[in-house]
Amino acid sequence: MKKYAGYFSGLRLLLTFLAISLWYSPVQAQKFGYVNTNFILNKMPEYAEAKAEIDKLSVAWQQEIEGMQKDIFDMYAALKAEEVLLTPEMKEERLNTIKKKEAFLKEYQKKVFGVEGLFFLKKKELIKPVQDKVYEAVEKVARKHKLAIIFDKSGELVMIYTDPIHDYTDYVLEELELGDPNDVVDDFN
Repeated sequence: MKKYAGYFSGLRLLLTFLAISLWYSPVQAQKFGYVNTNFILNKMPEYAEAKAEIDKLSVAWQQEIEGMQKDIFDMYAALKAEEVLLTPEMKEERLNTIKKKEAFLKEYQKKVFGVEGLFFLKKKELIKPVQDKVYEAVEKVARKHKLAIIFDKSGELVMIYTDPIHDYTDYVLEELELGDPNDVVDDFN
């Protein structure tokens, strides 16, 4: 065992040196930044056009649904007014007709405004390409500035304080060719 004592002592010294050097070596810091995608999207003409078309469709569908609701309300009012003149069979027939219209209305509302409804699909069709364009620009800015993480200030993530030095919104706007030509962006990040 004595013949290995020098070996273990040297190994222990080497391991101690390695541990200390790893402990004190400068750690490569991750760079991060943030953007405001709502601000960026609102600067994009194609987003405004898509949003206007979606709003127009939404209003039209909503008016159509309200018209159906009014028809059902009117049918109930007419039934109430004529109830004393109707036989039980006639009243039952009218109630069944109204219930069918109500069921159709519920199904139509689900078809239009449901989770995978026409409104959702149209919104996805029109807005997603614009969002993809923004995300591609964000990715280019992240690569150019060697950022590991970019947060979205307008998203669910709550940022109580943000240092403007980490705001890359203007860089993304420039990438999308939407920047203000009078702005001078410092390229020190």
